[in-house]
Amino acid sequence: MLERPEDLDALQRTLDESYRNAGEHLKQIHEPQRRPDAAGLAQLLQGMCLLTLATVTRDGRPITGAVDGVFYRGAFHFGSSPESVRFGHIRQRPEVSATHLPGEHLAVTVHGTAQPLDLAAEDHAEFRQLLLDIY
Repeated sequence: MLERPEDLDALQRTLDESYRNAGEHLKQIHEPQRRPDAAGLAQLLQGMCLLTLATVTRDGRPITGAVDGVFYRGAFHFGSSPESVRFGHIRQRPEVSATHLPGEHLAVTVHGTAQPLDLAAEDHAEFRQLLLDIY
C-alpha cells in the first residue's frame, strides 16, 4: 500500500462526506459496520482493479467501457491509447465516473475529473514503478 497518511486522511474525508450526502435508499442498504474506512479500502484495492469507466459523447450520451484501474495515493488511475475514442471524449469532457464491482461484497464508485499524467516525468517515478510491478 503506497498511500501516505495525508492521502488516507483526504480519502477518509471524501468517504465521510459521501455517506453524509447519500440518499436514504443507499443509507438503508449500506450498514455502517460493513463500510471500510480509508485504510481498509486502500488495502482492498491493491493491484489492478477492473473498472467500468463512464465518459460522455459529444452529443451528451453516456458511454461505458472496461479499463484497468490502479488505486494509488487515494485515487484510481487508468489508461488507454491517446488515439482511443475514450480519450477523445476525456480530452473534450474530462468528467468521468467509474465503478469497481468485483462482486456483491464490494462496490466502489467514484466521480471526478480525469487528469492526464506524464509517466516519463520524474515526479511520477513511484507510480511508474508500481505499474511495472503490477504488469
